[in-house]
Amino acid sequence: MKAYLRLVTVALGAALSAASVLAQTQNPQNPPQSASQNAPGPAIPPNLQKLTLQQAEQISIQNHPQIQAAMNLAQAAKAQVTQTRSAYYPTIYGSFTGVDAESNSRIAAGLLNNPSVFERYANGLTVSQLLTDFGRTHNLVKSSDFRAQAQDANVVSSRADVLLQVNQAYFGALKAQAVLSVAEATVKARQLASDQVTELAKNKIKSDLDVSFANVNLAQAQLLLIQAQNNVQASFARLSAALGYSDLRTFQLAEEPMPPPLPPDGAGLVQQALRDRPELISERLAVSSARSYATAERDLKLPTLSALGVAGLVPYNAPQVAPRYAAAGFNLNLPIFNGHLYSALETEAQQRAQAETQNLRELQDQVVRDVQTAFLDAQSAYQRLDVTQRLLSEASLALDLAQSRYKLGLSSIVELTQAQLNQTEASIEQASARYDYEAQTAILNFQVGALH
Repeated sequence: MKAYLRLVTVALGAALSAASVLAQTQNPQNPPQSASQNAPGPAIPPNLQKLTLQQAEQISIQNHPQIQAAMNLAQAAKAQVTQTRSAYYPTIYGSFTGVDAESNSRIAAGLLNNPSVFERYANGLTVSQLLTDFGRTHNLVKSSDFRAQAQDANVVSSRADVLLQVNQAYFGALKAQAVLSVAEATVKARQLASDQVTELAKNKIKSDLDVSFANVNLAQAQLLLIQAQNNVQASFARLSAALGYSDLRTFQLAEEPMPPPLPPDGAGLVQQALRDRPELISERLAVSSARSYATAERDLKLPTLSALGVAGLVPYNAPQVAPRYAAAGFNLNLPIFNGHLYSALETEAQQRAQAETQNLRELQDQVVRDVQTAFLDAQSAYQRLDVTQRLLSEASLALDLAQSRYKLGLSSIVELTQAQLNQTEASIEQASARYDYEAQTAILNFQVGALH
């Protein structure tokens, strides 16, 4: 009888030690802290690169090809502005002409007249200058300038997209590490429990069925550990891609401070998004560009007035050709008929401008919906912080009681395994809650245009 009591006492102490190892993954008295802060955590390889969220964002801005491509397109759009504005300036080109012709040669085919061709060598300059096209070039420049500004806004939008990917991958990696810490602690606790039940079964105190249940629980914990280890590597792969790296890299991630509390409602956030979202800014500029271009296409029907001047020398010439030449004049083009081409171009441009206006309306509605959804998701994630903390506290207490009842023979192994399962699930939920809230806050910041 004394030996039996001694074995029960040893088993009870071991079970309570196992519960304490698992309970250390969270501290119920200090919400809301992550499991990575309270659990022992995975071993950190030596010389592992330390990385904060701010450093990760800076690396992604420098490395990510999506941002670089957007910047290239913005520079190309600025070059188009220069191309369009070049119509304001004179065009100057030099000419060098040498002709060896038969005597009395005239071009007889291919032309309505018969111009003479004289032997000569000449060089000169030709200058042409647009005087006015009654606003067409002005509207073309405005259109291209709006388009360039829209591309600049697209750079900000691309940067926000990449930063959102970085934030999600960063907090996803921290979450995966926290779950890994829970899985490692769970394996240790269940291994210890399995060893104790096996020892009791050897002394005929517990049955082989209890051993089987304990080993099943241990195997489940080991499967959880394998999955958690895989998730950590996958999360680092996503983080590496978000940083613009082509290979898989691992980092020692720093914890980030908790985001500030959310506002009581999302009305102000919606107005901020309508004002600051780079996609909306870009689309508004695209509408302005399309309208200016439509006006420019309308101006095709107006006259174009330009000046032309030429001058040059003829150092080697036939007697019929003077040794120098110079002339100046103007040219006024009046569109009369071209098969309704200009009308069709104007109609096309106007319809495209109207389509851009409708796209802007649709994007505004989408932004409002996305902000409201992100705000509700962030609210829900914040509420989970306290609930998961209380859930873990209750589950840990229930596990302590279930272990005590089982060791005293007052309950079956089924009650104990269910309590272990509940405690593990509660630990994972609590470990995930903080990082889910931080990730949802990053999404909300992106939706309102604050992430750039």
